[in-house]
Amino acid sequence: MARQSRSPLSYEYALLGFLSQQPMHAYEIQQRLRQTSGLRLVWTVKQGQLYALLARLEEEGYIASALEPQEGHPPRKMLSLTTQGEETLQRWLVEPVRRPRQFRQEFLAKLFLASQAGPATLRRLLESQVAANLRLLEDQQSQIDSAPLDQPYERLVYRWRAAQTEAHLRWLDECQQALLETTQELLP
Repeated sequence: MARQSRSPLSYEYALLGFLSQQPMHAYEIQQRLRQTSGLRLVWTVKQGQLYALLARLEEEGYIASALEPQEGHPPRKMLSLTTQGEETLQRWLVEPVRRPRQFRQEFLAKLFLASQAGPATLRRLLESQVAANLRLLEDQQSQIDSAPLDQPYERLVYRWRAAQTEAHLRWLDECQQALLETTQELLP
């Protein structure tokens, strides 16, 4: 029986994204991770870590496995998404990251997988992330405004955080231009 004690980690969501395309065995996932130039730029995983992550996903009910016979070889374990895994992946794909430090890996993995899922998913992710960053920037501006004038270091730290969010917003605009415009004819 699957435990429902926690949500997957961002790495595990990326694995769910691979399995959403088609059932695969672990070695095939490892090879695709090495060959997929987009996701490989963001995340690498060692084979042992991959097998542990897949085992955890199966234990928690996000993926299922079945043995597939092979002529002249031992059967291989084919992995596929469960309904719970598919629903979890779809929610994660369009949910914005909440902290700027999550951009480097988690958001970039989401962006890669959302672009493969199609223009509607990509649009939802980008729109929700822009909205989340605008709210964050508002909060950061409030911190700057309320920081004591006799504490320049504190104000500079708050300003640095806001500048980082502003840079993310500019970059998200680039994403919308580069990724959504190329698939405009596919949008509903």
